Amino acid sequence: MAMSGSSPTINDVARIAGVSKKTVSRVINRSPLLKEATREKVEKVIAELGYTPNPQARALALRRNFLLGLLHDNPNAQTVLNFQEGVLDAIRDTEFALVVRPVDRRSPDMLEDIRNFLEVQRLYGVLLLPPISENDELAELCRDMGCGYVRMGSAALDTSEHLVQSNDREVVESVIDYLVELGHRRIGLIEGPSGFRSAAERREGFRAAMKRHGLEVPETAVAQGNYRFDSGVEAANKLLQGDTQITALFASNDEMAAGAYHAAREKGIAVPGQLSIVGFDNSPIAAHIWPPMTTVSWPIREMAKSAALKLIDPGSDGAKPSTFPARLVTRDSVGPPPPTT
Repeated sequence: MAMSGSSPTINDVARIAGVSKKTVSRVINRSPLLKEATREKVEKVIAELGYTPNPQARALALRRNFLLGLLHDNPNAQTVLNFQEGVLDAIRDTEFALVVRPVDRRSPDMLEDIRNFLEVQRLYGVLLLPPISENDELAELCRDMGCGYVRMGSAALDTSEHLVQSNDREVVESVIDYLVELGHRRIGLIEGPSGFRSAAERREGFRAAMKRHGLEVPETAVAQGNYRFDSGVEAANKLLQGDTQITALFASNDEMAAGAYHAAREKGIAVPGQLSIVGFDNSPIAAHIWPPMTTVSWPIREMAKSAALKLIDPGSDGAKPSTFPARLVTRDSVGPPPPTT
């Protein structure tokens, strides 16, 4: 069924297959929405015509490149890597590619820099990681420029088509419930940095659960970190020196929890015999450290895949979820508190 003259076009494929151009596009982009019979029919016509999609021509027609941008200012490299892997899961076998762009949320020129980036790259859409995903002005900028966007967050930041979120506050409450059930009464908090909604949600979950159990949270039981290992060491040292009654620590991410391990070991404090430690993220370090760390599994990869699908294939089943529940993963860093003497 080879065409004579000029090269076959997507219109030729659609006409001969008896489907719409949108359906042909979905076949090309490996959309899961299609019935298998429709996919096979269109693929057969594509093969018979010798049709080859032209990304450049399509991008010119759409005034967009087949590029997704990942914008972040996140101190946790593992979070960024996990998110990238989820996006790549979504765009594998499609024409789309991923561009990663670090930004400086503290710069007064951040929004203008992002505007210039979007104009130059002509992105199909952008994925926004916290904490910049929490910036409503950035979301408004994307809307004004006609650039699709999806925000990742620890709370409801936007409408479902522009959002993937986790239930940080709720799951941290379950962490405290677990520690209290084991007998812990003085529980320390290593919270995340100011300006991160995730840090605030996890802090509020911690405080809400402690209040519900009738337990105090004195100032000596709270220290702030910045989501990095060294800050976890520093915060844990401060807590363990300032409040000798603490029998368990919850750190707002695994990096800081690993820092707490280090601080405890330096002081000769056994984990979990004398001090239980819980992290958040379920990053590789949680399983590789000794003893293996009890932590919260944050489904970043699944969230990222859904976020990308919300941009490139919004009608697919994978794009429909907006809330991805995190869950407690119990390992060997938690036990009952030591007996009182």
